[in-house]
Amino acid sequence: MFILVNLKTYPCDPVAVAEAVRDVDESTDARIGVAPQATHLERVAETGAETWAQHVDPIEYGSNTGHTLAESVADAGAVGTLINHSEHRLKLADIDGAVRAASRTDLETVVCANNPAQVGAAAALGPDAVAVEPPELIGTGTPVSQADPEVVEGAVGAAASVDIDVSVLCGAGISTGDDVVSARDLGSEGVLLASGVAKADDPRTALEDLVDPL
Repeated sequence: MFILVNLKTYPCDPVAVAEAVRDVDESTDARIGVAPQATHLERVAETGAETWAQHVDPIEYGSNTGHTLAESVADAGAVGTLINHSEHRLKLADIDGAVRAASRTDLETVVCANNPAQVGAAAALGPDAVAVEPPELIGTGTPVSQADPEVVEGAVGAAASVDIDVSVLCGAGISTGDDVVSARDLGSEGVLLASGVAKADDPRTALEDLVDPL
């Protein structure tokens, strides 16, 4: 299972969380990554934790003030990027462009989607993975695998019907090891979460609790 921790803009110490990610990753068969803010990418990557960007724009080198260039993200040490998170929505053409931009620099891509229909559309763009995240459950502590397991099963089926090489992650409300196991049992190959680790008093303990049942 792949566990990707999105730090969003939470007031946490990104380096401390990254060190916890690195240490727990070394002690488990699960794969764990962390997605800090763009300004923290290099510091986080220097810890040795698997580092992801929260976003890249569908741009190339040039006049693009205020945008995030995939090459800069890769140079900072990131190995992958989220695209189209529910808090940073893109038009379909821009999702396509961002996936292509990430591909130029060999960044892995996880495209977020709200429901199985959007998962199918995102999978057709050729990302490495899609993450199904009903927005109403994000940050609630109620996982989609519990609130509406058919959404996860539908997302897995939708992606497979388009491209069997596109993995499906389960997001929204993930906070416990049982949530991770439930996501796996529904066909998900990983989870995307944020507050369960980023807002934890002890991120390492929170991560250990996530991977312990695996």
